[in-house]
Amino acid sequence: MSMQGLPQISKLPSGIEGLDFIARGGLPAGRTTLIAGTAGSAKTVFAVQFLASGIIQHQQAGVFVTFEESPEDIRRNMLSLGWNIAEWERQEMWVFVDASPQAGEGTVVIGEYDLGALMARIEFAVKKVQAVRLSIDSIGAIFTQFTETHLIRHELFRITSVLRALGVTAILTAERTAEYGEIARFGVEEFVADNVIILRNILEGEKRRRTIEILKFRGTTHYKGEYPFTVLPDQGVVVIPLAAMELKQHSSNFRITTGNKVLDSMCGGGFFRDSITLISGATGTGKTLMTTEFLAGGAQSNERTLLFAFEESREQLFRNATGWGVDFEKMERDGLLHVVCEYPESAGLEDHLIQIKSLIARIKPQRLAVDSLSALERVSSSHGFREFVIGLSSFIKHQEVAGLFTATTPSLLGGSSVTEAHISTLTDSIILLRYVEMYGEMRRGVTILKMRGSKHEKVIREFTIDAQGLHIGKPFTTVFGILAGNPVHVGGMESERLNNMFKE
Repeated sequence: MSMQGLPQISKLPSGIEGLDFIARGGLPAGRTTLIAGTAGSAKTVFAVQFLASGIIQHQQAGVFVTFEESPEDIRRNMLSLGWNIAEWERQEMWVFVDASPQAGEGTVVIGEYDLGALMARIEFAVKKVQAVRLSIDSIGAIFTQFTETHLIRHELFRITSVLRALGVTAILTAERTAEYGEIARFGVEEFVADNVIILRNILEGEKRRRTIEILKFRGTTHYKGEYPFTVLPDQGVVVIPLAAMELKQHSSNFRITTGNKVLDSMCGGGFFRDSITLISGATGTGKTLMTTEFLAGGAQSNERTLLFAFEESREQLFRNATGWGVDFEKMERDGLLHVVCEYPESAGLEDHLIQIKSLIARIKPQRLAVDSLSALERVSSSHGFREFVIGLSSFIKHQEVAGLFTATTPSLLGGSSVTEAHISTLTDSIILLRYVEMYGEMRRGVTILKMRGSKHEKVIREFTIDAQGLHIGKPFTTVFGILAGNPVHVGGMESERLNNMFKE
């Protein structure tokens, strides 16, 4: 039987950034959505933002029913997010139905009781401002007064029926006792509501991480799985739909300079314009210097560049660049460089991602460098870090920005890197920098491990660093096992034989 011609459930845009994408257009219009979450999962912010977005973006009036916090507390708390609820009340775009506990009131356990009087107040408020949206925060607060589960289910069904008859799109918040346990406290809420969204505030490796999951939408589709979100000042809830991103970015054959002529030759003519390159190496091998030359090469081509530094201060970066013959201050004055220096611990990984994307959209750079990803990795779980890299890489590629990431290997002389295992498959090119011990002296080596869509050198070349920058020399011809961290020196006929073997 064909689905064409059958009536489709319309959706109301929530106005919450990222949510409408994973909800495939918004919340089902005229229906009730349960928002379930533990303490600190941003349920109240979500409920308020749903109404605030309707007012700001669509001029749709809303009703907020509060069972816990007083209207005055909500007005005051939400000012930090840029929402002036008192002003909306004066404009008759927002109405409170206050069912919060009053001072001196005790909890009364009741039996045969209904919510008729409350529903009458809600109906009056909806009709008064012709409300399109309604939020109830939270239904669990009033249902604690009931002793029987069947009464809770009956009254909840009654609430959803009245709201559907009023034609409003409603949100009901409910508490959970565990992140991956029962959907809501009383075990019946999710069966009565038309739709269910779960907010989680997960502790992973001593780090908190918020996620959102659409559990069900009756009669319509949505993206499955958990997606990270954060709460930002002046924005509220921002959902980051990383796993729902699509591989539709463009690819270009246009080459740009790496900032080093020899490295350009090793890469087959430079980096591709819309590629992402990872520079991996132990501390002190020259990752920041290579990043500096990459940015300087962009400035020489009159390209705007953007640098996010998570390990060094602005003064350190500018001093080091000057020591290598690069004038960051002039690049800034010319509008060709923008530098952001922050400690990774200053914000969550999702917050960093949103800030980076916002600056890219505002500055519109041709080149972006992040130094280093390893610093960001320590403030997140393994899963969260990989999602961050996916989100950033995808956004950069869609903007057709050349990206350069650095990562620090845990081993001084080589070997595997935890960071590389996370992100090596997500980058187009990988440049390895390694220390090489030769006759009691530490030297440096560079090689191109991979470069998608291009031929490249496969030898390991020695390089040096001085006041003029990075100088790449000849390949190591008498040392093998550099990448494994176990260099072996050979000479004479054996060296010649191995070199001829590699040439073949």
